[in-house]
Amino acid sequence: MIQEKIDQAIGILQEKNIDAWMTFGRETATMRDPMLDFIAGMDFTWQTALIITAKGDAIAIVGQYDVANLEARGNYREIIGYVESIREDLRRVLARLDPRQIAVNYSLSSPTADGLSAGMYMNLQEHLAGTPYRERLISAHEVIAALRGRKSPEELRRMKEATRITLEIFNMVTNFIRPGRTEREIADFVLREVENRGLELAWDPDHCPAVFSGPGTAGAHATPTGRTVQPGHLVNMDFGVKYEGYCADLQRTWYLLRPGESAPPAEVQRGFTVLRASIDRTAAALQPGALGKDMDHIARQHLLDNGYAEFPHGLGHQVGREVHDGGGGLFPTWEKYGQTALMPAEAGQVYTIEPRLTLEAYGIVTIEEEVVVQKAGGAMFLSEPQRELWVISGE
Repeated sequence: MIQEKIDQAIGILQEKNIDAWMTFGRETATMRDPMLDFIAGMDFTWQTALIITAKGDAIAIVGQYDVANLEARGNYREIIGYVESIREDLRRVLARLDPRQIAVNYSLSSPTADGLSAGMYMNLQEHLAGTPYRERLISAHEVIAALRGRKSPEELRRMKEATRITLEIFNMVTNFIRPGRTEREIADFVLREVENRGLELAWDPDHCPAVFSGPGTAGAHATPTGRTVQPGHLVNMDFGVKYEGYCADLQRTWYLLRPGESAPPAEVQRGFTVLRASIDRTAAALQPGALGKDMDHIARQHLLDNGYAEFPHGLGHQVGREVHDGGGGLFPTWEKYGQTALMPAEAGQVYTIEPRLTLEAYGIVTIEEEVVVQKAGGAMFLSEPQRELWVISGE
């Protein structure tokens, strides 16, 4: 996988006409650059420069004791070990390559492209003082967005398996939910199942899974509480596992029938139908070149046109090694999303689509699906979508 990503990075640099990309870090077990899992698969102790070029070079300048581990992985064609300082080796390599631009890992908008700390950036500038390369540093945002976003067949295989397992556990929850059980008990049931399977959670166990039931709930990203599930409640869960380093992120909604009900009330069913349509409309329009802000608008406007309030968050984010994997998103042009709402979608990217609406007497209707952008014809669902409201007997 690492060699695959290094080779992919070379192609991206050629495509974007950027001569070199450098990941620069130290003590990475403490301050880990998000890109190390893609291009190294190990931690480094001393100042380290991993340099990939458009001409096909893969060069590592590392502290002497890190050389053997990196050599054993076989991904870097040139490995230089130093003892006292990285400076001279770094300057010598850059002088030989003479790149017009050097992309380094900082970004104003994407956390997964922002692994270069302020202190290390200052160290890098000091190392390059008196050379032309100090003035040739640019953001690697576009390089990293493409590298993380364009999923290989192997990456997609892992993500499909993560979603399959996640949905399997969702189905088990359907049989576990009963009136009187608490949000916390439902969450603990899921956590035990994940542990029994020897899997990792896709995000923080404080709210993976997030379980929220009925009206007035704390909602997404909140820790499950002692609130009990009751007939007439909508129950939602936000949950995903990590499989072989890749995440799933899905949400599903149930309705608990009240005594005498054989089906959800009409207003609940209508809310689900409208929400489902907003997802399908977005997925049909999501293709290479589509802007995130326009995709967000499709779903948001559909809810507004049907009389529901707009949701207070972006429609969807990319998923990969991290559940929020950076790069462009299906976001409105709100300040907190920076430029990511204006980045066009690319084939191979995996996005969530996760609108929501509130029904005051019942709770929240929400579905979160994962889709992969195809070369043409709209996005493809990565897992089986929820097309019917899941109904549980309230007795």
